Amino acid sequence: MNIVCLDLEGVLVPEIWIAFSEASGIPELKRTTRDEPDYDKLMRWRIGILKEHGLGLKEIQDTIATIDPLPGAKEFLDQLRTMTQVIIISDTFTQFASPLMKKLGWPTLFCNELEVGTDGMITGFRMRISDSKLNTVKALQSIGFDTIASGDSFNDLGMIRASKAGFLFRTTEQIRREYPEIPAYETYDELMDGIRKALLPGFSDILKGRDQGE
Repeated sequence: MNIVCLDLEGVLVPEIWIAFSEASGIPELKRTTRDEPDYDKLMRWRIGILKEHGLGLKEIQDTIATIDPLPGAKEFLDQLRTMTQVIIISDTFTQFASPLMKKLGWPTLFCNELEVGTDGMITGFRMRISDSKLNTVKALQSIGFDTIASGDSFNDLGMIRASKAGFLFRTTEQIRREYPEIPAYETYDELMDGIRKALLPGFSDILKGRDQGE
């Protein structure tokens, strides 16, 4: 049985922190997992900047309310869900994601939780599990699923490389250069074609043959 695991930001919706950076006028907040592989370090840095500027959850949610899915994302996701099971695995937070999930037709989402004080300031965060994308893929594999994964950032590489098929989507030139063995696509049509091929019966056998030099 197959299941497709997709990243959220940069794949289906714009980067939330980049949008908030532009709305708040704080350029430092444009830094994302495309730039910083250590997510824990990145989030603690973000929380420090928010505290410095006196900005809390409400201000971010106000920005999120203005964000729409990337053009073609919902149609891509709707079509994909007619073909196979799909899970969105994201390092975002439940307090951020709900408006975006509504616009995408309420797909299944695995993400994390923010810690918020009574004053609305973000004080910390709780990750669902460590290295959540890779470990979620491994857990799905342990219960009989073949995973197919796609994402755009450093924190997606684990689940992409652990899956029977994995694809980069609208990633950076740096990641393309460092991981040339991973197919990199720019359009939903290309990504759909790659996933469709990976769903074909016998795809895993083809890969085994390649690995063995047949």
